[in-house]
Amino acid sequence: MLGVRYLLPPEPITTIDAFLAAGGGEGLAAARRLGPSATIDEIAASGLRGRGGAGFPTGAKWASVRSAGGGRRYVAANGAEGEPATFKDRMLMRRDPYRVIEGTAIAALAVGATEVYIATKRTYTAEAAALRRAAVELSEAGLLGELTVAIAEGPDDYLFGEEKALLEVIEGRDPLPRLLPPWQHGLFATAPSGGWEAESVSSAGESNPTAVDNVETLAVAAHVLAKGADWFRTMGTAGSPGTIIATVVGDVRRPGVHEVEMGTPFAELLEACGGPPDGRRWRAALSGVSNAVLPAADFDVLLTYEDLAARGSGLGAAGFVLYDDQVDMLSVAREMSRFLAVESCGQCPSCKQGCMEITDRLLAIESGYGDDSDLGEVEAWLRRVTDANRCYLGTQEQVVVSSILRRFPEDVAARLEGTGPPLRSVVVPLIEDVTDDGTVVYKEHPTRDRPD
Repeated sequence: MLGVRYLLPPEPITTIDAFLAAGGGEGLAAARRLGPSATIDEIAASGLRGRGGAGFPTGAKWASVRSAGGGRRYVAANGAEGEPATFKDRMLMRRDPYRVIEGTAIAALAVGATEVYIATKRTYTAEAAALRRAAVELSEAGLLGELTVAIAEGPDDYLFGEEKALLEVIEGRDPLPRLLPPWQHGLFATAPSGGWEAESVSSAGESNPTAVDNVETLAVAAHVLAKGADWFRTMGTAGSPGTIIATVVGDVRRPGVHEVEMGTPFAELLEACGGPPDGRRWRAALSGVSNAVLPAADFDVLLTYEDLAARGSGLGAAGFVLYDDQVDMLSVAREMSRFLAVESCGQCPSCKQGCMEITDRLLAIESGYGDDSDLGEVEAWLRRVTDANRCYLGTQEQVVVSSILRRFPEDVAARLEGTGPPLRSVVVPLIEDVTDDGTVVYKEHPTRDRPD
Protein backbone atom coordinates (compact mmCIF):
# COMPACT_ATOMS: atom_id res chain seq x y z
CA MET A 1 0.00 0.00 0.00
CA LEU A 2 2.85 2.40 0.67
CA GLY A 3 3.70 2.24 -3.03
CA VAL A 4 0.62 4.24 -4.04
CA ARG A 5 1.65 7.74 -5.06
CA TYR A 6 0.02 10.42 -7.18
CA LEU A 7 0.16 13.52 -4.95
CA LEU A 8 3.90 13.59 -4.28
CA PRO A 9 5.94 13.23 -7.47
CA PRO A 10 9.39 11.66 -6.98
CA GLU A 11 11.05 14.91 -8.04
CA PRO A 12 9.76 18.47 -7.70
CA ILE A 13 7.77 19.81 -10.65
CA THR A 14 9.47 23.12 -11.40
CA THR A 15 8.19 24.07 -14.87
CA ILE A 16 4.76 24.34 -16.41
CA ASP A 17 5.86 21.99 -19.19
CA ALA A 18 6.63 19.28 -16.65
CA PHE A 19 3.30 19.95 -14.95
CA LEU A 20 1.36 19.60 -18.20
CA ALA A 21 3.31 16.47 -19.13
CA ALA A 22 2.20 14.94 -15.80
CA GLY A 23 -1.48 15.56 -16.59
CA GLY A 24 -1.63 18.99 -15.03
CA GLY A 25 -4.55 21.18 -16.07
CA GLU A 26 -6.82 18.24 -16.93
CA GLY A 27 -8.80 18.62 -13.70
CA LEU A 28 -9.48 22.31 -14.30
CA ALA A 29 -10.48 21.61 -17.91
CA ALA A 30 -12.90 18.94 -16.69
CA ALA A 31 -14.40 21.32 -14.14
CA ARG A 32 -15.02 23.91 -16.85
CA ARG A 33 -16.78 21.30 -18.98
CA LEU A 34 -18.91 20.16 -16.07
CA GLY A 35 -19.78 23.57 -14.65
CA PRO A 36 -20.02 24.53 -10.97
CA SER A 37 -22.89 22.29 -9.80
CA ALA A 38 -21.63 19.13 -11.49
CA THR A 39 -18.08 19.84 -10.26
CA ILE A 40 -19.34 19.96 -6.69
CA ASP A 41 -21.34 16.79 -7.33
CA GLU A 42 -18.20 15.01 -8.59
CA ILE A 43 -16.20 16.03 -5.53
CA ALA A 44 -19.06 14.93 -3.27
CA ALA A 45 -19.30 11.58 -5.08
CA SER A 46 -15.57 11.01 -4.60
CA GLY A 47 -15.94 11.20 -0.82
CA LEU A 48 -12.99 13.60 -0.54
CA ARG A 49 -12.60 14.85 3.03
CA GLY A 50 -10.54 17.83 4.14
CA ARG A 51 -6.90 16.97 4.80
CA GLY A 52 -6.29 19.84 7.22
CA GLY A 53 -7.34 17.83 10.27
CA ALA A 54 -11.11 18.01 10.61
CA GLY A 55 -11.92 15.64 7.74
CA PHE A 56 -15.04 17.59 6.71
CA PRO A 57 -16.56 16.51 3.35
CA THR A 58 -15.20 18.87 0.70
CA GLY A 59 -18.22 18.70 -1.58
CA ALA A 60 -20.54 19.72 1.27
CA LYS A 61 -18.26 22.66 2.15
CA TRP A 62 -18.19 23.97 -1.42
CA ALA A 63 -21.96 23.58 -1.77
CA SER A 64 -22.56 25.51 1.46
CA VAL A 65 -20.30 28.37 0.36
CA ARG A 66 -21.94 28.58 -3.06
CA SER A 67 -25.44 28.73 -1.54
CA ALA A 68 -24.60 30.88 1.51
CA GLY A 69 -25.48 34.57 2.16
CA GLY A 70 -24.85 37.68 0.10
CA GLY A 71 -21.76 39.27 -1.35
CA ARG A 72 -18.81 37.96 -3.30
CA ARG A 73 -17.32 34.47 -2.98
CA TYR A 74 -13.66 33.80 -2.18
CA VAL A 75 -11.37 30.78 -1.85
CA ALA A 76 -8.50 30.64 0.65
CA ALA A 77 -5.96 27.82 0.43
CA ASN A 78 -4.50 27.04 3.84
CA GLY A 79 -0.78 26.33 3.62
CA ALA A 80 0.05 27.85 7.03
CA GLU A 81 1.16 24.50 8.39
CA GLY A 82 2.11 24.69 12.08
CA GLU A 83 0.88 21.46 13.64
CA PRO A 84 3.64 19.67 15.59
CA ALA A 85 5.01 16.55 13.85
CA THR A 86 3.63 17.66 10.47
CA PHE A 87 5.40 18.56 7.23
CA LYS A 88 3.06 17.25 4.55
CA ASP A 89 1.79 20.59 3.24
CA ARG A 90 5.25 22.06 2.87
CA MET A 91 6.42 18.92 1.07
CA LEU A 92 3.46 19.12 -1.31
CA MET A 93 3.94 22.83 -2.05
CA ARG A 94 7.59 22.14 -2.85
CA ARG A 95 6.93 19.09 -5.02
CA ASP A 96 3.84 20.21 -6.97
CA PRO A 97 2.81 23.85 -6.41
CA TYR A 98 1.05 23.89 -9.79
CA ARG A 99 -1.44 21.24 -8.67
CA VAL A 100 -2.22 23.21 -5.51
CA ILE A 101 -3.09 26.25 -7.63
CA GLU A 102 -5.06 24.14 -10.09
CA GLY A 103 -7.14 22.79 -7.21
CA THR A 104 -7.66 26.30 -5.91
CA ALA A 105 -8.92 27.37 -9.35
CA ILE A 106 -11.33 24.41 -9.40
CA ALA A 107 -12.68 25.42 -6.00
CA ALA A 108 -13.11 28.99 -7.24
CA LEU A 109 -15.09 27.80 -10.25
CA ALA A 110 -17.25 25.60 -8.02
CA VAL A 111 -18.19 28.30 -5.48
CA GLY A 112 -18.28 31.23 -7.92
CA ALA A 113 -15.13 33.09 -6.83
CA THR A 114 -12.94 35.29 -9.02
CA GLU A 115 -10.20 35.89 -6.43
CA VAL A 116 -8.26 33.34 -4.41
CA TYR A 117 -5.60 33.61 -1.74
CA ILE A 118 -2.99 31.01 -0.91
CA ALA A 119 -1.83 31.56 2.66
CA THR A 120 1.54 30.37 3.91
CA LYS A 121 4.10 31.53 6.46
CA ARG A 122 6.65 34.15 5.52
CA THR A 123 9.40 31.87 6.87
CA TYR A 124 8.40 29.25 4.29
CA THR A 125 10.44 30.97 1.62
CA ALA A 126 10.93 27.98 -0.69
CA GLU A 127 7.24 27.18 -0.68
CA ALA A 128 6.14 30.78 -1.29
CA ALA A 129 8.63 31.11 -4.15
CA ALA A 130 7.38 27.89 -5.75
CA LEU A 131 3.75 29.01 -5.49
CA ARG A 132 4.51 32.43 -6.98
CA ARG A 133 6.41 30.91 -9.88
CA ALA A 134 3.62 28.45 -10.57
CA ALA A 135 0.92 31.12 -10.36
CA VAL A 136 2.73 33.35 -12.85
CA GLU A 137 3.36 30.52 -15.31
CA LEU A 138 -0.21 29.21 -15.12
CA SER A 139 -1.57 32.73 -15.63
CA GLU A 140 0.74 33.50 -18.55
CA ALA A 141 -0.27 30.21 -20.17
CA GLY A 142 -3.91 31.29 -19.97
CA LEU A 143 -4.93 28.37 -17.77
CA LEU A 144 -6.37 30.51 -14.99
CA GLY A 145 -8.53 32.71 -17.21
CA GLU A 146 -9.63 35.83 -15.31
CA LEU A 147 -8.93 34.29 -11.89
CA THR A 148 -6.69 36.37 -9.61
CA VAL A 149 -4.29 34.40 -7.41
CA ALA A 150 -2.50 36.10 -4.51
CA ILE A 151 0.07 34.59 -2.13
CA ALA A 152 -0.50 35.82 1.43
CA GLU A 153 2.39 35.37 3.83
CA GLY A 154 1.84 35.49 7.57
CA PRO A 155 3.51 34.96 10.96
CA ASP A 156 4.83 31.76 12.52
CA ASP A 157 1.96 31.67 15.02
CA TYR A 158 0.24 28.30 15.34
CA LEU A 159 -3.19 29.95 15.18
CA PHE A 160 -2.43 31.34 11.72
CA GLY A 161 -3.52 27.89 10.51
CA GLU A 162 -6.97 28.22 12.16
CA GLU A 163 -9.38 29.08 9.36
CA LYS A 164 -10.97 32.14 11.00
CA ALA A 165 -7.59 33.50 12.09
CA LEU A 166 -6.22 32.82 8.60
CA LEU A 167 -8.80 35.19 7.12
CA GLU A 168 -7.75 37.86 9.59
CA VAL A 169 -4.12 37.53 8.46
CA ILE A 170 -5.07 37.73 4.78
CA GLU A 171 -6.84 40.99 5.60
CA GLY A 172 -3.68 42.35 7.24
CA ARG A 173 -4.43 41.73 10.92
CA ASP A 174 -3.07 39.47 13.65
CA PRO A 175 -4.08 35.77 13.73
CA LEU A 176 -6.91 36.18 16.24
CA PRO A 177 -9.85 33.89 15.41
CA ARG A 178 -13.15 35.51 14.56
CA LEU A 179 -16.40 34.45 16.14
CA LEU A 180 -18.16 33.33 12.94
CA PRO A 181 -16.98 30.64 10.47
CA PRO A 182 -15.82 31.61 6.95
CA TRP A 183 -19.01 30.52 5.21
CA GLN A 184 -20.91 32.98 7.41
CA HIS A 185 -18.34 35.78 7.50
CA GLY A 186 -15.70 35.54 4.81
CA LEU A 187 -12.94 37.68 3.38
CA PHE A 188 -13.45 41.45 3.32
CA ALA A 189 -17.03 41.05 4.55
CA THR A 190 -18.93 44.11 5.73
CA ALA A 191 -21.38 42.26 7.98
CA PRO A 192 -20.53 42.19 11.72
CA SER A 193 -17.91 39.52 12.42
CA GLY A 194 -17.38 39.46 16.16
CA GLY A 195 -13.69 40.00 15.47
CA TRP A 196 -11.09 41.42 17.83
CA GLU A 197 -10.86 44.90 16.31
CA ALA A 198 -13.54 47.54 15.85
CA GLU A 199 -14.89 47.68 12.30
CA SER A 200 -17.10 49.83 10.16
CA VAL A 201 -20.19 48.05 8.89
CA SER A 202 -21.96 49.07 5.69
CA SER A 203 -25.70 49.08 5.33
CA ALA A 204 -25.39 46.22 2.83
CA GLY A 205 -23.79 43.95 5.39
CA GLU A 206 -22.41 41.48 2.86
CA SER A 207 -20.97 38.29 4.36
CA ASN A 208 -18.75 37.22 1.40
CA PRO A 209 -18.84 33.43 2.04
CA THR A 210 -15.35 31.94 1.73
CA ALA A 211 -14.18 28.37 1.18
CA VAL A 212 -11.07 27.68 3.26
CA ASP A 213 -9.41 24.41 2.23
CA ASN A 214 -6.11 22.82 3.09
CA VAL A 215 -3.62 22.82 0.21
CA GLU A 216 -3.52 19.00 0.16
CA THR A 217 -7.31 18.88 -0.17
CA LEU A 218 -7.16 21.21 -3.17
CA ALA A 219 -4.37 19.26 -4.86
CA VAL A 220 -6.38 16.06 -4.40
CA ALA A 221 -9.45 17.78 -5.90
CA ALA A 222 -7.47 18.51 -9.06
CA HIS A 223 -6.63 14.82 -9.44
CA VAL A 224 -10.24 13.79 -8.72
CA LEU A 225 -11.60 16.05 -11.48
CA ALA A 226 -8.94 14.81 -13.90
CA LYS A 227 -9.51 11.09 -13.27
CA GLY A 228 -13.01 10.92 -11.82
CA ALA A 229 -14.67 10.07 -8.53
CA ASP A 230 -14.73 6.34 -9.33
CA TRP A 231 -10.95 6.32 -9.79
CA PHE A 232 -10.48 8.03 -6.42
CA ARG A 233 -12.66 5.46 -4.69
CA THR A 234 -10.48 2.58 -5.95
CA MET A 235 -8.13 3.61 -3.11
CA GLY A 236 -8.79 3.71 0.60
CA THR A 237 -12.09 2.78 2.24
CA ALA A 238 -15.72 3.71 1.74
CA GLY A 239 -15.60 6.32 4.51
CA SER A 240 -12.02 7.47 3.88
CA PRO A 241 -11.20 7.11 0.17
CA GLY A 242 -7.94 8.07 -1.54
CA THR A 243 -4.47 8.56 -0.13
CA ILE A 244 -3.08 10.85 2.54
CA ILE A 245 0.34 12.37 3.14
CA ALA A 246 1.59 11.25 6.56
CA THR A 247 4.52 12.57 8.60
CA VAL A 248 6.23 10.31 11.14
CA VAL A 249 8.79 11.67 13.63
CA GLY A 250 9.99 11.12 17.18
CA ASP A 251 11.30 7.79 18.45
CA VAL A 252 11.54 6.07 15.08
CA ARG A 253 14.59 5.00 13.09
CA ARG A 254 13.71 6.75 9.85
CA PRO A 255 11.44 9.75 10.33
CA GLY A 256 9.96 11.19 7.18
CA VAL A 257 6.99 12.01 4.97
CA HIS A 258 5.06 9.30 3.13
CA GLU A 259 2.03 9.23 0.87
CA VAL A 260 -0.05 6.22 1.92
CA GLU A 261 -3.36 4.73 0.92
CA MET A 262 -6.16 5.31 3.39
CA GLY A 263 -6.83 2.07 5.26
CA THR A 264 -3.13 1.22 5.58
CA PRO A 265 -2.42 -0.24 9.03
CA PHE A 266 -0.58 2.28 11.17
CA ALA A 267 1.87 -0.50 12.07
CA GLU A 268 2.71 -0.93 8.38
CA LEU A 269 3.56 2.76 8.06
CA LEU A 270 5.77 2.51 11.15
CA GLU A 271 7.50 -0.55 9.73
CA ALA A 272 8.32 1.46 6.59
CA CYS A 273 9.89 4.01 8.93
CA GLY A 274 12.25 1.38 10.34
CA GLY A 275 10.46 0.60 13.58
CA PRO A 276 11.52 1.83 17.04
CA PRO A 277 15.14 2.59 18.00
CA ASP A 278 17.30 -0.42 18.83
CA GLY A 279 16.41 -2.14 22.08
CA ARG A 280 13.32 -0.02 22.66
CA ARG A 281 9.59 -0.45 22.32
CA TRP A 282 6.90 2.11 21.73
CA ARG A 283 4.52 3.37 24.39
CA ALA A 284 2.33 5.78 22.46
CA ALA A 285 1.82 8.14 19.54
CA LEU A 286 0.15 11.52 19.13
CA SER A 287 -1.33 12.78 15.87
CA GLY A 288 -0.28 16.38 16.36
CA VAL A 289 -1.94 18.16 19.29
CA SER A 290 -5.54 17.77 18.17
CA ASN A 291 -6.41 14.21 19.14
CA ALA A 292 -6.23 11.88 22.10
CA VAL A 293 -3.07 9.85 22.62
CA LEU A 294 -2.91 6.47 20.85
CA PRO A 295 -1.32 3.75 23.05
CA ALA A 296 0.99 1.21 21.44
CA ALA A 297 -1.60 -1.53 21.95
CA ASP A 298 -3.70 0.24 19.28
CA PHE A 299 -0.99 0.54 16.62
CA ASP A 300 -2.82 -2.09 14.57
CA VAL A 301 -5.45 0.56 13.75
CA LEU A 302 -6.14 1.42 10.12
CA LEU A 303 -5.29 4.93 8.94
CA THR A 304 -8.83 6.20 8.36
CA TYR A 305 -10.92 8.86 10.02
CA GLU A 306 -13.45 6.32 11.24
CA ASP A 307 -11.03 3.67 12.54
CA LEU A 308 -8.93 6.10 14.58
CA ALA A 309 -12.08 7.70 15.96
CA ALA A 310 -13.29 4.25 17.01
CA ARG A 311 -10.08 3.86 19.05
CA GLY A 312 -10.78 7.16 20.80
CA SER A 313 -8.22 9.18 18.83
CA GLY A 314 -8.21 10.78 15.38
CA LEU A 315 -6.32 11.00 12.11
CA GLY A 316 -5.96 14.79 12.19
CA ALA A 317 -3.45 16.03 9.63
CA ALA A 318 -1.68 12.63 9.72
CA GLY A 319 1.36 13.99 11.55
CA PHE A 320 2.51 11.40 14.10
CA VAL A 321 5.09 11.70 16.87
CA LEU A 322 6.20 8.38 18.42
CA TYR A 323 7.23 7.93 22.06
CA ASP A 324 9.23 4.94 23.30
CA ASP A 325 9.52 3.29 26.70
CA GLN A 326 12.12 5.75 27.96
CA VAL A 327 9.67 8.67 27.85
CA ASP A 328 7.67 9.86 30.85
CA MET A 329 4.21 10.53 29.38
CA LEU A 330 3.53 13.11 32.08
CA SER A 331 6.35 15.12 30.51
CA VAL A 332 4.65 14.78 27.15
CA ALA A 333 1.39 16.10 28.60
CA ARG A 334 3.19 19.05 30.18
CA GLU A 335 5.12 19.94 27.02
CA MET A 336 2.05 19.75 24.77
CA SER A 337 0.12 21.85 27.30
CA ARG A 338 2.93 24.39 27.35
CA PHE A 339 2.94 24.62 23.56
CA LEU A 340 -0.79 25.34 23.54
CA ALA A 341 -0.43 27.84 26.40
CA VAL A 342 2.17 29.75 24.39
CA GLU A 343 0.11 29.68 21.21
CA SER A 344 -3.26 30.54 22.78
CA CYS A 345 -4.13 34.05 21.55
CA GLY A 346 -5.70 35.29 24.78
CA GLN A 347 -9.09 36.32 23.38
CA CYS A 348 -10.78 33.65 25.53
CA PRO A 349 -9.57 33.92 29.17
CA SER A 350 -10.61 30.37 30.06
CA CYS A 351 -8.33 29.03 27.31
CA LYS A 352 -5.25 31.17 27.96
CA GLN A 353 -5.41 31.01 31.75
CA GLY A 354 -6.46 27.39 31.74
CA CYS A 355 -3.61 26.21 29.51
CA MET A 356 -1.08 28.14 31.61
CA GLU A 357 -2.46 26.84 34.92
CA ILE A 358 -2.53 23.26 33.67
CA THR A 359 1.05 23.57 32.43
CA ASP A 360 2.27 24.98 35.75
CA ARG A 361 0.53 22.27 37.80
CA LEU A 362 1.86 19.49 35.57
CA LEU A 363 5.35 20.95 35.86
CA ALA A 364 5.04 20.96 39.64
CA ILE A 365 4.09 17.27 39.67
CA GLU A 366 6.77 16.39 37.11
CA SER A 367 9.46 18.21 39.09
CA GLY A 368 8.64 16.38 42.31
CA TYR A 369 7.21 19.21 44.40
CA GLY A 370 3.55 18.84 43.42
CA ASP A 371 0.84 16.96 45.30
CA ASP A 372 -2.71 15.69 44.89
CA SER A 373 -4.07 19.24 45.05
CA ASP A 374 -2.18 20.08 41.86
CA LEU A 375 -3.73 17.11 40.12
CA GLY A 376 -7.14 18.24 41.34
CA GLU A 377 -6.55 21.70 39.90
CA VAL A 378 -5.53 20.18 36.56
CA GLU A 379 -8.77 18.20 36.47
CA ALA A 380 -10.82 21.28 37.35
CA TRP A 381 -9.19 23.43 34.68
CA LEU A 382 -9.58 20.72 32.05
CA ARG A 383 -13.35 20.88 32.60
CA ARG A 384 -13.56 24.62 31.92
CA VAL A 385 -10.67 25.39 29.56
CA THR A 386 -13.11 25.23 26.63
CA ASP A 387 -15.62 27.74 28.03
CA ALA A 388 -16.85 30.16 25.31
CA ASN A 389 -13.85 29.47 23.06
CA ARG A 390 -13.69 30.97 19.55
CA CYS A 391 -11.52 28.15 18.19
CA TYR A 392 -10.53 24.54 18.88
CA LEU A 393 -7.34 25.22 20.84
CA GLY A 394 -8.96 24.91 24.27
CA THR A 395 -10.52 21.61 23.22
CA GLN A 396 -7.10 20.40 22.06
CA GLU A 397 -5.74 21.12 25.55
CA GLN A 398 -8.62 19.25 27.12
CA VAL A 399 -8.43 16.24 24.79
CA VAL A 400 -4.65 15.74 24.65
CA VAL A 401 -3.82 16.30 28.31
CA SER A 402 -6.77 14.39 29.74
CA SER A 403 -6.18 11.43 27.43
CA ILE A 404 -2.53 11.12 28.49
CA LEU A 405 -3.40 11.33 32.18
CA ARG A 406 -6.09 8.68 31.77
CA ARG A 407 -3.98 6.32 29.66
CA PHE A 408 -0.79 6.60 31.73
CA PRO A 409 -1.83 7.15 35.37
CA GLU A 410 1.24 5.22 36.52
CA ASP A 411 3.51 8.01 35.29
CA VAL A 412 1.57 10.58 37.31
CA ALA A 413 1.55 8.37 40.41
CA ALA A 414 5.30 7.79 40.16
CA ARG A 415 5.99 11.54 40.21
CA LEU A 416 3.58 12.19 43.07
CA GLU A 417 5.19 9.38 45.08
CA GLY A 418 8.74 10.34 44.16
CA THR A 419 9.50 6.94 42.65
CA GLY A 420 9.78 7.88 38.99
CA PRO A 421 12.94 7.20 36.95
CA PRO A 422 15.21 10.03 35.72
CA LEU A 423 13.44 12.21 33.15
CA ARG A 424 14.31 12.21 29.48
CA SER A 425 13.85 15.63 27.94
CA VAL A 426 10.74 15.96 25.80
CA VAL A 427 10.30 18.75 23.25
CA VAL A 428 7.35 19.50 20.98
CA PRO A 429 8.43 18.29 17.50
CA LEU A 430 8.08 21.46 15.45
CA ILE A 431 9.64 20.66 12.10
CA GLU A 432 11.88 23.32 10.56
CA ASP A 433 12.73 21.38 7.41
CA VAL A 434 12.97 17.97 5.76
CA THR A 435 16.07 17.92 3.59
CA ASP A 436 16.46 16.19 0.23
CA ASP A 437 18.12 13.19 1.88
CA GLY A 438 15.18 12.78 4.28
CA THR A 439 16.81 14.34 7.35
CA VAL A 440 14.27 15.98 9.66
CA VAL A 441 15.42 19.30 11.12
CA TYR A 442 13.54 20.51 14.18
CA LYS A 443 12.98 24.05 15.36
CA GLU A 444 15.68 25.05 17.83
CA HIS A 445 14.81 25.89 21.43
CA PRO A 446 10.98 25.83 21.28
CA THR A 447 11.10 25.67 25.09
CA ARG A 448 12.29 29.29 25.11
CA ASP A 449 9.00 30.51 23.67
CA ARG A 450 6.90 32.30 26.25
CA PRO A 451 3.16 33.02 26.47
CA ASP A 452 2.08 36.49 25.36
